[in-house]
Amino acid sequence: MPQITVDRLQAVEALHEVPPEQLEWMIAAGKARQIAAGEILFNMDAALDKTYFLLEGKVRLGLIQKKNFKEAAIMEPGAVMGYLPFSRGKTAVVNAECIKDCLVLEVPADEIRKAIRLHFELTEALVHVMTNRVRMYTTQQQQIEKMAALGKLSAGLAHELNNPVASIIRNAAFLLDKLDHFAEMFEQLAALCIDPEQVKELEHKVTALLKQPERPALSMMERAELEDELSMQLESYQIADYCLVETLADCGFQPDEITSVTDLVPPESVETVLGWVNHQLNVRKTVKDIKEASERISGLVTAIKGFSHMDQGTDKQAVDIHAGLENTLIIMEYKLRKSKIEVIREFDQGLPRVMAVVGEMNQVWTNIIDNAIDAMETNGTGKLTIKTGKDARNVYVQISDNGPGIPEDIQTRIYDPFFTTKEVGKGTGLGLDVVMRIVTQHRGAIKLKTSDQGTTFFICLPVQDNLNQHLSV
Repeated sequence: MPQITVDRLQAVEALHEVPPEQLEWMIAAGKARQIAAGEILFNMDAALDKTYFLLEGKVRLGLIQKKNFKEAAIMEPGAVMGYLPFSRGKTAVVNAECIKDCLVLEVPADEIRKAIRLHFELTEALVHVMTNRVRMYTTQQQQIEKMAALGKLSAGLAHELNNPVASIIRNAAFLLDKLDHFAEMFEQLAALCIDPEQVKELEHKVTALLKQPERPALSMMERAELEDELSMQLESYQIADYCLVETLADCGFQPDEITSVTDLVPPESVETVLGWVNHQLNVRKTVKDIKEASERISGLVTAIKGFSHMDQGTDKQAVDIHAGLENTLIIMEYKLRKSKIEVIREFDQGLPRVMAVVGEMNQVWTNIIDNAIDAMETNGTGKLTIKTGKDARNVYVQISDNGPGIPEDIQTRIYDPFFTTKEVGKGTGLGLDVVMRIVTQHRGAIKLKTSDQGTTFFICLPVQDNLNQHLSV
């Protein structure tokens, strides 16, 4: 067994400034252990009753989720693990497996607690290790949750963006094809034996028809009857073109309106003129579709910017809760639609703004709504109800689903880090932990109500950013 010396412990960065006599005390209080690669240093949920100083080898930390191992970190020589002074942790939250032969000094937690009274510098060093651990854990936790949130949204956003983009590409190709036929159309119109006054009157009539307000949608029966009437009318001109009939019916043009155009030209010119009208209608409809698809993309980009608050700071500011909820629903629209979930809004239109960090509050709405959608999957459909309200000091948001509810035996654990009932790859177990952290940081409160009829989360936030304000829901 290699001997553990003061010099060896002083090589550990965390213990570099601890007086030698305190390190000698720790060596005497502890025990050196050699652990072969593949052996377990400590297990998840085991009592934190020792502090471990890794002097040689490597240790892999990880946790088990749904019978699958997830690596959390690799600890190198100089790492300190296990119990630390003033830590509230009682059990290990990870497994520690040696992946290379290790030399460890393990000191019982009772001895470390004695050091709090006896050895100030040693205690200070170990407390510093603990604060660094908390800082690193918090940073990792936030990053994991951000990546998880991005994963939740990316598939839906890709689908939502792909549809209008595909529409623009398809319609642009169609428009280019129509433009290629402009020269041919011009030649046909130029060859018509129509005097300038007739041309002017025809242009005014066609322009008036094209610029009419959009007409009410026809029922299937009404459309079928209109198509029959238009077909008969075109047949009277010796025109058998169903595509033209369909275009005219799409625009709701009546036979008498077509007659008002055809009466202005000789019978032999009717087909050319109606072909020109058909061309104009198709081009206008295509441009309109491109405009609508572009507006859809613009709306999604605006929602994404509002959701992530990417063009503004991260300080608290007066926030419109309804805007955040609506942006979140737009971002999650694909998943809601795919899961056949109806969204019911019961918004208090007099809701005041609250002091909050927009991006963080949107994380709260995303995590709760995403959990609600997953809970309603078993139903094949569902209702998501979002209700807002206020009192003299606080704003309330109530998010309800009609899923199967949360089992009583896990209700006390749903806010625990890494706790999840979802399949591997579908949940990190950080969603509600992040929700609780963000709501608490905003000096708010969160409450759960659940039964086999569904689950409701009540979130309460102060209207003013008052340090002394007490909230309850």
